[in-house]
Amino acid sequence: MASINVRRGKLVIDFRYLGMRCREQTVLPDTPANRKQLNELANKMEAEITLGIFDYAKYFPKSKRLEEVAELRDRKIAATSRCPNFSAFSEVWYEEKKIEWKTTYQRKVTTTLNKYLKPHFGGQVVKKITKSDLLDFRASLAKVQFENQKCLSASRINQIMIPLRMILEESAERYGFETPYKNIRNLKEVKTVVHPLSLTDVWRFINSVRMDFRNYYIVRFFTGMRTSEIDGLRWRNVDLDKRLIRVVEALVDGKTETTKTTSSVRNIHISDRVFEALQHQYQLSARHSEYVFCDSKGGPLNYRNVNRRVWHPTLMILGLEPRRAYETRHTAATLWLAAGENPEWIARQLGHSNTEMLFRVYSHYVPDLTRRDGSAFEALLQQSARELEVTNEDE
Repeated sequence: MASINVRRGKLVIDFRYLGMRCREQTVLPDTPANRKQLNELANKMEAEITLGIFDYAKYFPKSKRLEEVAELRDRKIAATSRCPNFSAFSEVWYEEKKIEWKTTYQRKVTTTLNKYLKPHFGGQVVKKITKSDLLDFRASLAKVQFENQKCLSASRINQIMIPLRMILEESAERYGFETPYKNIRNLKEVKTVVHPLSLTDVWRFINSVRMDFRNYYIVRFFTGMRTSEIDGLRWRNVDLDKRLIRVVEALVDGKTETTKTTSSVRNIHISDRVFEALQHQYQLSARHSEYVFCDSKGGPLNYRNVNRRVWHPTLMILGLEPRRAYETRHTAATLWLAAGENPEWIARQLGHSNTEMLFRVYSHYVPDLTRRDGSAFEALLQQSARELEVTNEDE
């Protein structure tokens, strides 16, 4: 917004044009009438700037900045006229941004660009893409079907739209146009439903799983480690003397990377069961592999093979409902909560930055596991009422 100031007794109008701050001296003395007149002029200027029809020389024909403004305007016009198509700019954008991302996210963005964004927007000049184009594209994603007749989820569609928004915002800033990606909200996502195992089913699973994977699943169930964290766990990050597992890296698609988030870097305090499992595993793998859990050649486990050959067959034999192996993490969280562990301690064990996710995702499982569903409070009220009756009788 333009503002009116005073310099040496004369009014000065202060405004922004073409991204530049401009201050123009007038010959008007500082009086209420002159301020009102200049405010009206400033409002008109703001409207013309917004519409793109502002003529600097018309308002300030004697300004010393006329040449500078004209040169800047010409550069903006030239830059806008050279605005590239979506495909060309997205490649430049990707090369500039990828240094900020993990390898896995680079692959994810590349897939999104090549499979969805470039085929749809590739030949369009970025400044000519409209909000209507974006909404039509998003609607088309909801109609995509795969061989199993499943459509893209709201979560996946939102993920596809993220690079699109980033590309349009960056190109708008560089080529001087307003991004069309305004007031487009994410699709409402279905709340994540977790399927933890009961403690009884955990022990059934551990006692039934292949012997060479028993230690692996004891550690998974009772530490809450992510698949990438336990598969990438190396002996150098296990301190049996202090009973600690240091989570500092993860194995993603066969490559060691940093953890999912900064809060994921943590020390996990291991229980007696986990300690015994790790002691036993040390005798099995430490001599020929740097990984705590490894394949026959000493390399890290392939979680897809483990799921296919161990996890799902064991669930099926036990008659348990099919579910992701990631449910071992959810199981650890619900069991800790049911046992009455401090929520902040649980959050640290899981690598969460706070306790919000614990209560949002897991808390409704606790009453079934502990029968703590308000009955404790009801018992307290009843006890208090009885004590009050006894006191009244004594009186």
